[in-house]
Amino acid sequence: MRHRCRVHQLGKPADQRKALLRALTTELIRHGRITTTKARAQAVREEADRMITLAKDGSLSSRRRALGYIYDKQLVHALFTEAPERYADRQGGYTRILKTVSRRGDNSEMAIIELT
Repeated sequence: MRHRCRVHQLGKPADQRKALLRALTTELIRHGRITTTKARAQAVREEADRMITLAKDGSLSSRRRALGYIYDKQLVHALFTEAPERYADRQGGYTRILKTVSRRGDNSEMAIIELT
């Protein structure tokens, strides 16, 4: 049973899952929009919202936590300069998930996740 287990497993071991989420979060912040499966989009939403919340805080410890998670140093700098004014009036909900057509090969549900 996996009742009350809140971690999105994504069918991967923990190290691969963490690396996948880091890569997808980095690309989402870099490009603003990515296409992936619905389950991965829901897992990335939590991490992207966490990184934007850190950027809104703007403290040195928040910047170091973001640098430890996001792969690109210049991307973290851009996020910390842009996010406080872009998301100043919001208390969360920085991403949007749009469902698209199913993938042709295995019929998995696909989604577009984008920053709003």
